[in-house]
Amino acid sequence: MRTPAPPDALVLRGVSKTFGTQQVLSNVDVTVRPGEIRGLVGENGSGKSTLVKILAGYHAPDDGAEIFVCGRPVAARQPGASDEAGLRFVHQDLALIGRLSATENLGLGCGYGNRAGRPIQWTRRRRAARQALAELGYLFDVDAPVAQLAASERTAVAVVRALSPHRSAPRVLVLDEPTASLPGPEVERLVSLVRVIRDRGIAILFVSHHLGEVFDLADSVTVLRGGAVAGTRPVDGLAEETLIEMMVGRSVTRKPQRPPFSRGQVVLAAEGVTGGSVRGADLDVSAGEIVGVAGITGSGREAIARLLFGGAPRSGTVSVNGNTLRPRRPDLSLAAGIAYIPSDRAAYASFCGHDVSENLSIARPADFVRTGVRRRRLELAETRRWMDLLDIRPRTPRAPMSNLSGGNAQKVILARWLRLDPKLLLLDEPTQGVDIAAREDIHRRIEHAAASGCAVVVCSTDSEELARLCTRVIVMLRGRVGAELTAPLDADGITAACLADPRGNDR
Repeated sequence: MRTPAPPDALVLRGVSKTFGTQQVLSNVDVTVRPGEIRGLVGENGSGKSTLVKILAGYHAPDDGAEIFVCGRPVAARQPGASDEAGLRFVHQDLALIGRLSATENLGLGCGYGNRAGRPIQWTRRRRAARQALAELGYLFDVDAPVAQLAASERTAVAVVRALSPHRSAPRVLVLDEPTASLPGPEVERLVSLVRVIRDRGIAILFVSHHLGEVFDLADSVTVLRGGAVAGTRPVDGLAEETLIEMMVGRSVTRKPQRPPFSRGQVVLAAEGVTGGSVRGADLDVSAGEIVGVAGITGSGREAIARLLFGGAPRSGTVSVNGNTLRPRRPDLSLAAGIAYIPSDRAAYASFCGHDVSENLSIARPADFVRTGVRRRRLELAETRRWMDLLDIRPRTPRAPMSNLSGGNAQKVILARWLRLDPKLLLLDEPTQGVDIAAREDIHRRIEHAAASGCAVVVCSTDSEELARLCTRVIVMLRGRVGAELTAPLDADGITAACLADPRGNDR
C-alpha cells in the first residue's frame, strides 16, 4: 500500500491586509513543503514584513485568509496560535538581551524547565544549552553575555531559542533578514546552520535582500511586488536578471565600475586615528571623491566612521578643509560640514516616535523657525521636496517613521544630511537591509553628492557595492590600513584583500 505524502508544512491562501484605506497585501498564496527552503524576496515596501507579522500573529489578516501548518488551520487572530501550530521566528534584531548569557536568553519565552516556586537548575540548563548549540555546530561559552559573542553566534542563540519545543514541535522556521548585519565569513556559518535545520525536515521561509544567498541556499523563491505574489520559481535554472525583473517590474541596468579619479583639494585629512578596534589609521579624501573602507569585523572598518565624526574617544588628528576637529565633539563636526549615517539606523539615526518630516529636519531645525515660531508648513514643503527627489514612499510627510520600510527609512536619513549640503559624508553600511531598487536610488544620490564636490567615505562589508561605487578602497587589517586599491575595482579582489594577513600569510 502506498504511503500518503505528508501534508505541506505551510499553506497560505488569500492572505490580504489593509491598513485604513491602503491595501498592503493582496490575495497572497504560498505553499512550502517540509524540508524546503523557500526564499521570500521583494522591494522594500512590497509586503514581506507585513506577511511575516501576520504569520507571527502581530497583525490579523483581512477576512477570508487561510493559514495551515502541516494540514491544520491556524487561527491567525488568536494570540499564541502561531507558536502552538509550530511556526517559529528569528527576526533581524534577534530580540536578545545583551547582558544576559546564552543560557539565560534561551529560557526567555519558553521557560527554564522548573516548576512554579522551585529554583532554576542552572547546571542542567547550561548543559542543555551547550548540547542544543553543539547540535547546530556551535561551541562557545554559554555563560558569557551574548553581547560579547560573534554576530553569527548570537544568531545561533536566537535560532536555538526559536526551535525549542514550546507548546509544540517546530514545523516552520521564518528567518527574517538573518544575515543583514553579518560579515561574509559569518554568513557562511549561518548558511551551514540553515542547512542543518532543513535536514531535520523543518521548512524554512528565508527572507533576504541578498540574492546571492537566496540562490546559494533556497530551493525555490517567491517574489512579492506591490503586496501581491509576482511569481514563485525554482531556483535551479533561474537567472538573477530574471529574478530582479520579477521584483521591480522592470529591467535594472547595473552601471560599470567607476574610472580612475583625478584627485584635487583634500577635504578630509586623518592621521594616526586610534580608538576602539582602530590602531593608527591614515586616510585622506578629496572633494568629489568616493573612498570605500573595507575589512572584516574587528578590522577597524566598523569603527572608523564614528571615530572620524567624533562620536567615540579617539587620538590622532582629523581635519576638514584644514580645520582640525576635536575628538568627542560631533557638534563641532556637524558645524564643520560633516554628515554621518551609522550602520544601525534604528538605534542611532531614526526617531521612530516622530514623523518623517521631523526626522528629516532634526539635523538643523532652525531652518524652519521664523520669529521664534516653528513653521510647520515650511518643514512639510521641504520634506515633500526631498521625498520626491529620493522617491521616498509613501509620499506622506506626517507618516510615523516606524511605518516606513528599511529602504525608505534609510532614504529619509540620507535626505536629512544631504539637504545640509555637507562637505564630507560618512556612510556606514548605507544599503544594509535595502532592496535592489532602493539601493540604486541611494547610490545615485551618493554619486550626485560627490559630483557636487562632497567628499564621501563609504564603509561597507559589501564588496560589490564598493567596486560599483568607489574610485578607491582602503582595506582595514587588524586596526590599520593594510592595503589601498584603486579603480578599476573588482569585488573579488576587495574580498581577497580583506582576508589577507598583513604579515604576509592568508588567514
